[in-house]
Amino acid sequence: MTKNTAALFCGILFGLGLTISQMSNPDKVLAFLDISGHWDASLAFVMAGALMTLSALQHFIFKREKPIFDSQFHVPNKNNGIDKQLILGAIIFGFGWGLIGFCPGAVLAALGDGKIEPFLFTLALGVGMMLFSWLQNNK
Repeated sequence: MTKNTAALFCGILFGLGLTISQMSNPDKVLAFLDISGHWDASLAFVMAGALMTLSALQHFIFKREKPIFDSQFHVPNKNNGIDKQLILGAIIFGFGWGLIGFCPGAVLAALGDGKIEPFLFTLALGVGMMLFSWLQNNK
């Protein structure tokens, strides 16, 4: 199995997980975020399950000298710290997730539903990414 094949397999598995858990369903996500109304806590269990899986396996993964399909682990540097761009990005992400019920990962899984909303979100996401890139290059 090549690196790209492994990435494709992991992406499909992740997308299936998002779909089965309904994290790609914006109505389910918005119900999870509605803590003052008809709160649906089921996505908290999905997130807790993901964290428990990571917690249980992370130690064994990093015992390896390197990943199976790469020459080194790519782990974020703790020295980067919290900066203005990180805070602004988190705010934009939070507003988008709270208003629409989609996040960038889950919307890709939702594209398979054949509805127009995921396509519009993905288009807006692409425009936002191009605008950010343009602003960064013109500093």
